[in-house]
Amino acid sequence: MTIRVLIVDDQAMVREGFSVLLNAQPGIEVAGEAVDGRQAIERSAALRPDVVLMDIRMPELNGIEATRRIVSADHAPRVLVLTTFDLDEYVYQALRAGASGFLLKDASARQLADGVRVVAAGEALLAPTVTKRLIVEFARRGGPPAPPAGVRVGELTERETEVLALIAHGLSNAEIADRLLVAESTVKTHVSRVLVKLGLRDRTQAAIFAYEARLVTPS
Repeated sequence: MTIRVLIVDDQAMVREGFSVLLNAQPGIEVAGEAVDGRQAIERSAALRPDVVLMDIRMPELNGIEATRRIVSADHAPRVLVLTTFDLDEYVYQALRAGASGFLLKDASARQLADGVRVVAAGEALLAPTVTKRLIVEFARRGGPPAPPAGVRVGELTERETEVLALIAHGLSNAEIADRLLVAESTVKTHVSRVLVKLGLRDRTQAAIFAYEARLVTPS
């Protein structure tokens, strides 16, 4: 199946550059472009893309609020945030708003295409550097006391809670499988059940939930 992408950025050269790069990739098609957050919401509803490449800093309506509104719709696309710096102060806010990950604007054609495919498949583009930023952010903000050791979250089983914690540490399914000495297919099943039971969209939201629930605490 072809992955349809909506590119959102207030700079024409950026939109055109990403369009050229993505249209040259097999299985990916640029469905349209938008120049700001308001237009992104309108065109997302009209074009029904699979993935939205979203700039953060734009006039009219910024990418954070646009992301929040887009992912709240029925059959919402995945949002992949574009940023100039990996230390962008808004990265955390964008992830919290519902983005499935982020890419730097100087990403290569392969990185861009791989990122689009990852989030389109329902996975999260959550690099270890982003996980560290989440930890720092939660440490700075503080929050409720951590639950007692061994506590389970909601309706999760003990193993599902363990998998959730490992997701929050940025581990992939393969790495979790190695850590728990189980098959990767078993991990995928656990991850799916965690997302369904907690009503979460993807691994990024699962990681954020784990920190907010203080299942994982900054060290």
